[in-house]
Amino acid sequence: MNIYRHSGRRRGWLMAALLGLAVSMGTAPALAAVERHKSTSAKKHRHHKVSKAAHKKVAHRIVHEDLSKLTLSSNAAMVLDQATGAVLFEKNAGAVLPIASITKLMTAMVALDARPDLEETMVIDDADVDTLKGTHSRLKVGTQLQREDMLRLALMSSENRAASALSRYYPGGRPAFVAAMNRKAQTLGLQDTHFADPTGLTAQNVSSARDLAKMVGAAQHYPLIRQFTTTSEYEVTVAGRTQEFRNTNSLVRSSSWDISLSKTGYINEAGRCLVMQAWLNNKPTIIVLLDSIGKMTRLGDANRIKHWVENGATRRLATG
Repeated sequence: MNIYRHSGRRRGWLMAALLGLAVSMGTAPALAAVERHKSTSAKKHRHHKVSKAAHKKVAHRIVHEDLSKLTLSSNAAMVLDQATGAVLFEKNAGAVLPIASITKLMTAMVALDARPDLEETMVIDDADVDTLKGTHSRLKVGTQLQREDMLRLALMSSENRAASALSRYYPGGRPAFVAAMNRKAQTLGLQDTHFADPTGLTAQNVSSARDLAKMVGAAQHYPLIRQFTTTSEYEVTVAGRTQEFRNTNSLVRSSSWDISLSKTGYINEAGRCLVMQAWLNNKPTIIVLLDSIGKMTRLGDANRIKHWVENGATRRLATG
């Protein structure tokens, strides 16, 4: 009996002890959690105060660290702040490369320098047909358009036959026109630049990103070049039929861009090329992209540059 009573008391004591231990074990983590929460809250509170005080400085530093990592797919590039003359970015800017239809900016300048009659009717003939690359054109042999429309289509839609016709109607013909293109290049100080034809179909038309930035700056002074290179679309009547031509640079149709001058170019030897004068951060900025692979690469590079400049690129950064 006594044994059993003692044993019962032991069991009762053990159960009470175990119950107390369980309560203490259950309570301890909860208390510890409360203490950790208080400690963490205090740390967060202190961190929050520091972050507010240092926010501007830290954000500025991070932005510029990110900007220094700008990577472009184009093999040669330049970004120039026209307001200050500062080169914001360059990549292989001195490399001499084929420039394809970027050529047509020089074609337009030389054609306009002659102060021609813009209402004169010009006719596309066999001499304007591309026998080098075999490119297609909607301007059939026999098409008649005023010089102004030929100039517009050469710049806006990169019409090779229109550019060719502009050179044929120049005083002295195409040889004199090409010679005038090279003289103009020398006058502008374009040391890496040479032209062999007015269309850009030949790979002998070469320049560098650095030279093309200068050429864009010169072309910008021609109101018609600014207007025609940024026209989104235009209708002309060809052989009694109305045809719509569109700008080869889709960015001119984007509401997020403010573009004052634009020209695209492409032949196999040159890759995809794009030059623009656009307003970024309310500043005139020249963008030159050469030798891009893929139809969308140059546009992607242009958008990356836009984001890059508008997020704090105010100092010279050079890569490549």
